[in-house]
Amino acid sequence: MAEERSTDDRMSDVDKILWVIEANPQLRSTITAVLFFDQAPDRASLSTRVERATRRVPRLRQRVVSNPYSLAPPRWELDPTFNLSYHLRWSHLGGIGTRADVLSLAEPIAMQSFDKARPLWEFTVVEGLADRASAMIAKVHHTITDGVGGIALMLELLDLEREPATTAAMPTTPVGRVLNQKERFRDALAHELQRRRDTTKLAAEGLADLARDPIEGVRRSIDTAVSALRMAQPSTRPMSPLLESRSLSVRFHTIDRPLAAFRAAAKSTHASINDIYVTGLCRGLLRWHTQHDMPLSALRMGMPISARRDGKDGATTTSANQFLPTRFEVPLAIDDVREHVGAVHALIETERRQPALELVEPLAAVLSRLPRFALTNLFATVLRGQDFLASNVPGAPIPVFLAGARMTAMIAFGPLSGTALNVTLLSYNDTVHIGINHDPDAISDGDALTRCLAVGIDEVLALGTPAKAAKTPTKGAKAKKAAGAVPKTRR
Repeated sequence: MAEERSTDDRMSDVDKILWVIEANPQLRSTITAVLFFDQAPDRASLSTRVERATRRVPRLRQRVVSNPYSLAPPRWELDPTFNLSYHLRWSHLGGIGTRADVLSLAEPIAMQSFDKARPLWEFTVVEGLADRASAMIAKVHHTITDGVGGIALMLELLDLEREPATTAAMPTTPVGRVLNQKERFRDALAHELQRRRDTTKLAAEGLADLARDPIEGVRRSIDTAVSALRMAQPSTRPMSPLLESRSLSVRFHTIDRPLAAFRAAAKSTHASINDIYVTGLCRGLLRWHTQHDMPLSALRMGMPISARRDGKDGATTTSANQFLPTRFEVPLAIDDVREHVGAVHALIETERRQPALELVEPLAAVLSRLPRFALTNLFATVLRGQDFLASNVPGAPIPVFLAGARMTAMIAFGPLSGTALNVTLLSYNDTVHIGINHDPDAISDGDALTRCLAVGIDEVLALGTPAKAAKTPTKGAKAKKAAGAVPKTRR
């Protein structure tokens, strides 16, 4: 179950940055997911479901209240005029009613900014698909949650059977009030004083650790400094000239593949599903660039690393954003597919262990205090230097239902955040759904790109077939395994 949230929380410094930099509309942090069902959900039942979710997770009833003259992050306060019918909408699809028709409807919805006077989410149920099927376009601001938290949030709405035997009692409506300016000032002051106490405590603990083992402390400090300098290297332009243009538009495409094929390829290469996925993207992007007579050896990829930890009950909470951003160059031009997987795996494992990742939150605390224009220009410059974003989110491993309708697919489209391409893998039941979000000004041939990515992924998945798996590993792969660079399979 989702975590009950306080009604007077403040944004984290990371969330504040995501919120502030939207002064540049190209940096909007909108997560869009498209869910497909075998029939239309019952309207009354769905409305009750969503109403219950907004009571269990008060963040869904809260709006952002900020003060441009305050150093403290914006507050989340209950919307005194909350209206469920504004956030839960119904639409009827014209045309043939295909998946492509739904994605065409979802694109302009994803492009539109939120009404910042209201809670930052919208659900649009789409009826009229072929064979009486339906879909739901779920749009959520990144400051509410990240990809993993978003899945936990969706599970608040979903059932394990079409007609559950019992229905939980409706929770009470969250209670709160709008603070006046004087109360907000006192609250902000208390927040900043507590922040200062926490910083002082952390500094004292660091000095104590250094006194206990000065040699190890100095070594860790040097490693962290070297890591930070490497990650902070300026890169204001993408490595690919084909991915430089930017607009405010998006286009959506999808790729579906069996989850079993990803697991088999991961097992065959002693890697993870994420390694298989990223390697497939690399090979597909090389193919697409080659078709444009511009083969490249590497691209700069942004990838979030989840910092979530399971709660006491073993369930992942929906608490805001809990991810660490990384950015590094990934190799494209490695002929041997198995060697390519090994190289990508070793690279990602190295990035996951970067000491500088421990500085993300302290650095965010510093950057969040910059003036809006300075913060926005800084991130606009840095994020434009990424060629593409890739993320991997595990979804429900079994069939789930929404108000009597069985979900047949769930596809996530991550925000471009200043880049030209964001590719998101989301597994559901026995299928991997890959959502491709791209800027049409940079990628005018989205269909061709999708075909290239599909071919690249299939090249890697072929390693899991019996014929490929039986082949003797190459010398490069043997060397990586012997050096301990390739651990056992993991998700």
